[in-house]
Parts: sequence; structure tokens; C-alpha cells
Amino acid sequence: MKYSLLVFLLLFISCSKELNFENQSFKKTSSLDCKENCPTIKLKIPVATNSGIIADSINKTVFETVKSIIDFGDKPNIATNYEQLATSFIQAYEKIKKDFPRDHFGWEANIEGKVKYRSENLINIEINHYTFTGGAHGYAGLRSLLFDPETGKQIPNETLFKNWNLFQVFAEAKFREKFQIPKDQPINSTGMLFEDDIFHVAQNIFFTQKGILLHYNPYEIAPYVDGSRELLIPYEEANDYLIKK
Repeated sequence: MKYSLLVFLLLFISCSKELNFENQSFKKTSSLDCKENCPTIKLKIPVATNSGIIADSINKTVFETVKSIIDFGDKPNIATNYEQLATSFIQAYEKIKKDFPRDHFGWEANIEGKVKYRSENLINIEINHYTFTGGAHGYAGLRSLLFDPETGKQIPNETLFKNWNLFQVFAEAKFREKFQIPKDQPINSTGMLFEDDIFHVAQNIFFTQKGILLHYNPYEIAPYVDGSRELLIPYEEANDYLIKK
């Protein structure tokens, strides 16, 4: 009886410390001189729980990423939680509206995160974001955050691969093949906009069930009107280069 109770307690403690995620939502809307389609910010964020400093590390990185997406002011945003962050966005709009009451413009921010991929070796969180603060159009994009589940620390892209330089050569060959860029021509010869006309692996690498996805947001390597660019590399081709998956 005592042995069974001990086993139960150990299992309970183990499960209670298992890293989990729960979605938390935040929304703020301005009512300043507004009756419909009012400036609004919506946040839906996966928040890590149960694992102490591991969860804290993941949550801090996710929060700082979200803050960087909607922080556009001259002064650093001092928000320390999502409620404050949403409030600061609306307050920034209302300040400009009061300074320029005759101007007509609306603001919007919609940010949704999710755990896109999870294994024993890594956790991949996707941040899907759209912001509009005036101008011809808003900006939409995806951010990929990769974490070590044992430490909660962010994994740099370069450390995912056995040899980063070799993977870049391989990825360029696959990129040229997909987008029909001749091997003997510059990478920008068909209209791409790689800096200095040199191929580089996307900053945002996602792990999916089928393979690794290199995601280039609008403006990164092509004009805004062309949207994003993606290259999926199946695991059977990527496994020779990957250290973790």
C-alpha cells in the first residue's frame, strides 16, 4: 500500500512539472471618436506552464518577440505583460488621434501564436502577425521561435545543422530548382531581391510533419506585391544535415 502511494506521488509530481502550453487571449479597443471598425489589438498567445525556469525562459522570449512586432515608437516600450502591451498600442493610437484630430486613419494589430511542432529535441512556436498603423497597406508575416525543451532557451538556426555552410549550399540548389533560377545566373537574375545578390537561408525556419520549411516574409527577398516565399525540404532530404528535429 505504501509502495503504491509512493509511486502515485512520484507520477503526480512528474506530471505536474511537465511542460505544457495554454492559450491566453487579450483584446483592447479604442472608443475615441469611433463608432464602428474601431482601432483594435488582438493577441492570442501560447503560454508555457508547469516547468519553472524552463517555462519562464520560453514565455519571456515569446513576449519580447510580440513586443518587437508592435513596438514602433521612438521610446522603448516598458510593458511587462500582454495587458500592458495591448494597452500601450491603443494609447499610442489615441495620442496621435488627439494630436491630429482631422486625420482619418485606423490601426489594427492581430497576433496569433501556436505550438506548430513539438518533439523531444525541440519546440517550434509560430507567431502569425498582422499590423496596420497607417499607410498604403498593413504588414503581415510569420515568425518562427525554436526552443530546447530541456532548458527553455532559444535555438539559433545555425546550431540545427551539422554544417551550416553545407546546408546553405544545399538549400540554394533547392531554392533555384523550385523558383527556376538557372545555376549559372545570379540568384537575383529572375527578380529576387537577396541582399548583395547572395543567397541566404530564411531567418524563419519551421518544422512540420513533412519536413523543414524555409519561410521568407514579404520584403525579405521579393517585392511586397509578390508576398512571401517558401521552400519545403522533406526530411528524407534534410536529415543528412539536421542535428535536431
